[in-house]
Amino acid sequence: MTTYGPHNPHPLSTMRTELVWEGKYDEFGNRREVNVSGHAMPLQKIETIDEPRSRAEGQGELFDEKKAHRDDFRNRLIWGDNKLVMASLLEEFKGAVDLIYIDPPFDVGADFTMDVAIGDGGQVTEKDQSIIEMVAYRDMWGRGVDSYLNMLFERLTVMRDLLSHEGTIFVHCDWHMGYLIRVLLDNVFGKENFINEIVWYYYNKMQGNVNHFAINHDTILWYRKGDKFTFNPQKEKRDEPVKQLKRVWDKEKGKIVNAKGPDGKVLYIDSTHRTVDDVWRISMLQPADRTENLGYATQKPEALVNRIVAAASNEGDLVADLFCGSGTTLAVAEKSGRRWIGADLGRYSIHTARKRLIGVQRELHEGGLPYRSFDVYNLGRYERQWWQKETLRGADDEHRSLVLRFFRAEALTQTPSPLLHGRKSTAFVHVDGIDSIFSRNEVVAVAEAVRAAGGREVHCLAWDFEMDIRQVVAAVEAEHGVKVRLHRIPREIMERNRTEVPPFYEVALLEAAPVYRMNGKGSKTVDIKLETFLPSLTEVPSKELEALQERAVKSGFDFIDFWAVDFDWKPGQPFNHHWQDYRTRKDRSLKTVSNAEFLYANGGKHTACVKVVDVFGCDTSITVEIEV
Repeated sequence: MTTYGPHNPHPLSTMRTELVWEGKYDEFGNRREVNVSGHAMPLQKIETIDEPRSRAEGQGELFDEKKAHRDDFRNRLIWGDNKLVMASLLEEFKGAVDLIYIDPPFDVGADFTMDVAIGDGGQVTEKDQSIIEMVAYRDMWGRGVDSYLNMLFERLTVMRDLLSHEGTIFVHCDWHMGYLIRVLLDNVFGKENFINEIVWYYYNKMQGNVNHFAINHDTILWYRKGDKFTFNPQKEKRDEPVKQLKRVWDKEKGKIVNAKGPDGKVLYIDSTHRTVDDVWRISMLQPADRTENLGYATQKPEALVNRIVAAASNEGDLVADLFCGSGTTLAVAEKSGRRWIGADLGRYSIHTARKRLIGVQRELHEGGLPYRSFDVYNLGRYERQWWQKETLRGADDEHRSLVLRFFRAEALTQTPSPLLHGRKSTAFVHVDGIDSIFSRNEVVAVAEAVRAAGGREVHCLAWDFEMDIRQVVAAVEAEHGVKVRLHRIPREIMERNRTEVPPFYEVALLEAAPVYRMNGKGSKTVDIKLETFLPSLTEVPSKELEALQERAVKSGFDFIDFWAVDFDWKPGQPFNHHWQDYRTRKDRSLKTVSNAEFLYANGGKHTACVKVVDVFGCDTSITVEIEV
């Protein structure tokens, strides 16, 4: 029998308090290191946005870049898994970020559907999660709290690497996971680097009948990376002024003393402001607020984020939000002269933030205030290897057979290429991987395979498509002489025992034409007129699909939320926003003919690219030939 004591301590006696979750240690008891070096991928710039400058140059006007721009730094809005996004950012931005604010999801039972307005806003419909968001959520909560903690631990570790030595991080949480996130942050940053636990008291939250004390606050945890950090004390207005002693510096005594008047009496002042402490009384956004509230489910008020940015950074500092949602942090950073990087997995999030930030550019420029340009990036082809290849391992064959059967296509037994899986009439069929995203690289590869096999047309079936895929398709069709048709795979085919065939919708149908006018100077100007738009209704709940299909056929323009024109588009180049128009909650009107009055410097043939984003955040683009 083993005897334990001072010279033979029990193994449990040497254990320290720590947060442990499944996956933290490997099979041998070794701590798993977070190494994202193998996940770094080149970011693909798909859009470049400097709306005021593009508008001025498109109309042949001078643009004072030095006066309009703060500097030549271009902010970044990135669509993709933030772990992979951060891995790609490390090479350029390791140790360069001054402030990170994140508001990660922390409710295992959360409903991620959103209400979106159609047309003039008189009709509202639900928008489902995209397939990619569903997979991400499943990955995040697949093993409950264990997988959530592992997901957040990996991301916080990379965020620490991105922070500068004097940088800090604010993590927004509530009662669901806050108690565990605090311990997780202690683990990643060290409990000695904890600065504050901030209570956001949203006193105006509407409460129903509950059988407990109503929940009216969130917590925000603030940690530093190194010994020093930025802190600018904040003031807030008092509800009512209070009498306070007036204090002055006494040079002779070398200390602060009470100020006295000529009569020798102590002087008092009416104090209208107080120094902000760790309880922030800031109202939450209300549905009736059509100025700031964008209708985005998890949107936070600018007043809340502005206090964080003002307190923990200085003008010119780099601010990052890697769960950027509707773009509140990015908008606040832009308005306050900070540089920014934002990322999110949701396509709808990126669309909402892009539209919001264009509005900020316009607002600052029209007010004579400097601003920065920003670019939109994709991570490109990452989901296939990251989810499908590593976690499903070979499930693609069965998945493709199922898709081909519902698409009423014949499976190829002897295929001329591994990219060609079936035939429908005279056209080839390509079925993209389950839980993957059909990328621009795949468009090129599939078209080359079809041409090599002597084909002229191919149906590409996928669950989701990379942003700006239509631009690439237009260029590929022109180069390879292969008609590429894009279809979204309906989620209904995954229902058990389904026998009836659900519709396979082509990625939205869009048609546009040039409009030529003569301006007062005798020059020919160009605008674009939208002629047809039929949206893809892939993220619409089944119960609403039939009614929306009918409306989409009758008035497809009602489903357009945003559209933009690059009047001088070049294949392989990012989309340059020369002009755009979009709906807001306050103004639901939308132009169907641009008013850019674009002037080309040289005559001849040009190509314009037209991009439309529907109310669900799905985008499609076409090219329009111009001759001046």
